[in-house]
Amino acid sequence: MKEKDTDYALVGGSIAYSLSLSLNDPFNFLTIYVPKKGKPVSILAPEDAFSTKAIRPGGIFAIQQDFDSKYVLVPMSFARELIGQESKVSAMEISIFEGTDEEESREIIQKEIGGDFKVATRLQQHEFLYRILKTEKWAVYFILTFILVIAIFNIIGSLTMLIIEKKKDIGILHALGAENIMVKKIFLLEGILVTMAGAVAGLILGGAICLAQQKFGIIKLENGESFLIDAYPVDLQLPDFGLILLIVFVIGFLASLYTSNKIENNLKIQI
Repeated sequence: MKEKDTDYALVGGSIAYSLSLSLNDPFNFLTIYVPKKGKPVSILAPEDAFSTKAIRPGGIFAIQQDFDSKYVLVPMSFARELIGQESKVSAMEISIFEGTDEEESREIIQKEIGGDFKVATRLQQHEFLYRILKTEKWAVYFILTFILVIAIFNIIGSLTMLIIEKKKDIGILHALGAENIMVKKIFLLEGILVTMAGAVAGLILGGAICLAQQKFGIIKLENGESFLIDAYPVDLQLPDFGLILLIVFVIGFLASLYTSNKIENNLKIQI
């Protein structure tokens, strides 16, 4: 930061701690060394290979361990003079208003400045990281889907016991003229209703837990003081709810269909 004609540096918390930096000492300047480009290091005068410049520390920031131990923020004019690149810019960060389409803004900026510069959104700058996170998300989906596949056997067992329990009722329906196809549809529908009722109840409970996590931060991060947040971040997305309902419906439908088609074998009903 810069105040009038005086430059000030914002120092990462870990760096300030390592240097025993004090903001209350008016004579405590921070000397920054930067290697000179193309200048070999001489054993006799190693200091000649570095550009040095003193700056007064104006504050200490604590964001995250990775940032606190690596960065010292200084005014751009100070940095340009220190590295000897007073007319060059390596990168610029541009903030856009909330709700603005990032990709559309990127394309407009890219068109304006031409192909000699690369414009990338935050997602594109950390594409590998976001790809890993997305892969992890789908891996969790497959694991939970596998658990639901195992739960099919519970659904099949429950419906089979229900069919056996309702054997007399099915016999009465059969005596009244109901065909096996009608009985099968009844148990198929009941199996789907039971499955979807459990899915809806689970989604409501899960959504409530996620909202509580967002509001109160119930589950804390280990060493949370090293991060911007101290609790696990949670983001509710409606497409995820829809996908879960679809998966549960398909699994419940297949389990109910399999069980209802076995009515003849279980009850020996003859048409």
